[in-house]
Amino acid sequence: MTSEFSALLKKLRREANLTQEALAERAGVGVRTIRGLETGERADPRVTTVRLLADALGLRPEERERLLSTAVLRTPGGEVPDAESPAEPPVPPAAGTAPEPTASGPTRSPLHEILADVADQVAQTVAARWRREEEQRQVHDPYPLPVRWRPVAEELTDHWANIRRLPPGSAPAPLELGGQLDAIVDVYRRIPSGRLVVLGRSGSGKTILAVRFALDHLKARGRADTVPVIFSIGSWDPTAITLRDWLAAQLRRDHPGLAAPGPGGTNLAEGLVETGRILPVLDGFDEIADGLRRPALEALNATTLPLLLTSRPAEYTAAVAETDVLTSAAAVELTDLTLDDLAAYLPRTARKARGRAATGWEPVLQALRERPRSQAGTNLAAVLTTPLMVTLARAVHSDAPDGDPAALLDTRHFGTPEELEDHLLDNFVTTAYRPRPGSGPLRAWDPERARHWLGYLAQHLNRLDTPDLEWWRLGYGMRRTTRTLVTALVIGLTVALVDGVVGTLFDSVAYQLLDGLVAGLLTGLLFGIAYWFMVAAKDAAVEPSVVRMRIRGGERRTGRNPLRRLMIGALCGLVFGVGYGFVRGVLNGAIAHTPLPFVLAGSIGDGVLYGLMFALAAGPTFGLLTLFETPLDIRSALNPTSLLRTNGRTVATQLLVWSPVFGVLVGFGSLAVVYPAAAVLGPVVWNLTAALKLGLISGLGGALGYAFSLTSWGQWTVFSRIWLPLTGRLPWSVVAFLEDAYRRGVLRQAGAVYQFRHARLQHHLARGPRAPLRTSAPAGSPRGGPLK
Repeated sequence: MTSEFSALLKKLRREANLTQEALAERAGVGVRTIRGLETGERADPRVTTVRLLADALGLRPEERERLLSTAVLRTPGGEVPDAESPAEPPVPPAAGTAPEPTASGPTRSPLHEILADVADQVAQTVAARWRREEEQRQVHDPYPLPVRWRPVAEELTDHWANIRRLPPGSAPAPLELGGQLDAIVDVYRRIPSGRLVVLGRSGSGKTILAVRFALDHLKARGRADTVPVIFSIGSWDPTAITLRDWLAAQLRRDHPGLAAPGPGGTNLAEGLVETGRILPVLDGFDEIADGLRRPALEALNATTLPLLLTSRPAEYTAAVAETDVLTSAAAVELTDLTLDDLAAYLPRTARKARGRAATGWEPVLQALRERPRSQAGTNLAAVLTTPLMVTLARAVHSDAPDGDPAALLDTRHFGTPEELEDHLLDNFVTTAYRPRPGSGPLRAWDPERARHWLGYLAQHLNRLDTPDLEWWRLGYGMRRTTRTLVTALVIGLTVALVDGVVGTLFDSVAYQLLDGLVAGLLTGLLFGIAYWFMVAAKDAAVEPSVVRMRIRGGERRTGRNPLRRLMIGALCGLVFGVGYGFVRGVLNGAIAHTPLPFVLAGSIGDGVLYGLMFALAAGPTFGLLTLFETPLDIRSALNPTSLLRTNGRTVATQLLVWSPVFGVLVGFGSLAVVYPAAAVLGPVVWNLTAALKLGLISGLGGALGYAFSLTSWGQWTVFSRIWLPLTGRLPWSVVAFLEDAYRRGVLRQAGAVYQFRHARLQHHLARGPRAPLRTSAPAGSPRGGPLK
């Protein structure tokens, strides 16, 4: 019996002039799958399959949503227009507007209503996040620096007929796209395709423009409009993940509540992306790793998503030369600041000199006006043309008490524009960490040590080739073997300590010291092997959990299958137990000088026994944890520290469940396994005391080993709280240091991750320590009064 989805799929396939075989080949699914979906034999299509079909059919956003809606709802008896009947083509939505249900589709489907409500909540949290970020970066103090643009060369834009969505045979005229910061949304809405590329050299204000675009778009947003979300595209690997999947993953990272199950078995983040409710603002195309920009541009061209893309001109031009322009996209280029812009802005950032209205910036501005061809004037004119360098000059020479701007005219120290830029970058960090009496929440850090730690973080990001400073990956700049050894070492020492302390309740101290060393060595070795195969060998990170643990209460669950978790847990427990029992049997035999044949036989027997014990305990424990998992609140939009705290609480609750349950199951399970096994393996030395001891040590040691190796909070603890501070690469209080760097303006927050204030600052700090140059005026130079 055909359903609404079956009929609609058949209609769309015929409109695309595709056979079932051709559609199957395009979508990468079997012909039998297509046939079953169209006849209704397959009554429950997977959302992933529907997405593949929508991509293969090249559907418009409104058609895509309708296909998804009918797949989710599968409304019996739903009326779908006959495939042969003529129909007017739907009108494309305006740029930045989410598609409304078509007249022939459901009037207001439950899927539409659910996702519309979720989109509203995301819009509120995005607006609040970026308003705080503008305040933190002092964008409005005293007013935003001018950001203006002009159209780019024609070879960097698509045909105007494509941009304007005109029918064949039209003779389109170019759009007027010039403007400035407060008009960016109006300029974007003039583009029918909804695709705009913003080019600008380093520090020219691309990110400021992206933030202002998002906030202004949200301010005027209606319920049917899309939600602009800023994504740092530099972390995207187009060869490993599709654009839509990557966007959904980034949404789940920054809004963990969107990982909650949505209609049709998908999650809310995927639903928002698939139905066109997210307007991607892709910031930093130039920061995509070398060699990946061409496939990234090709992947962008494979979609019809409206978007705004920012990039430095050289990197975008090179990618265009290798493949093609961004399809249907107009492009603009940010222009330099002018002398009038500097004269209006810089004096307002400094205090007036005592007794006169002039500030310390007057000599600098006068030199630029009167001696523009001098060496000092040429250097300054080349440097103070971007918002980045102007804000750095303000921080170093307006905000610092002794930072006289006239020092910028000293050509003895700054003979070239590059030296002047290095001076601003170097002294920005020094100025940011200057002592500030009565500075409130800011901690007193030694500027040299702070720069050393920031340099390590910058090098770490350069090694990972990403701008995103993720707390759960702070140790991932090290080699995989080093990470594995460090993880195994920490787990081994922890288990040895637990075994040594708990074991003294049952045996002598001397015996327990040896037993603790053996237990720690074996546990560290086996967890290290597990960590290598599950994490390090894949060069993957243990991602933060997107669930919370709720032991009491009736909240909805995540929908994860406890049986699957039980099977995985049992398998892991079996492997661990066999290895642990075998190695322990070998060591015991070696210590007792037992003949080799008996050692091997005993070790195999111990491996079987311990394997059964741990399998019977780990399986039910993992399955039980699944029953307590519940999604995070949909309104949750986390910053790095709150995400860390949330994961810490989740792991703590997991340990509170894991430790006693696993310990009890191991202890009593050992009795249930050993005595029947004795009838097969022969006499086994075991009693209630041994079972109780094994249960206590296994419950505590196993829980900690699991937490340190297979949770993001545990990896944070191993590397950021123990190893990196121990080796001097980071301070002991890493969270306090990162938050303080954010408040000082050295770092910024982009959702759940930190980033350096600018990529230029990151790459500069990664070069290593440099001696900051003096910021005071040279002898004989005019000085202003007390500076702001």
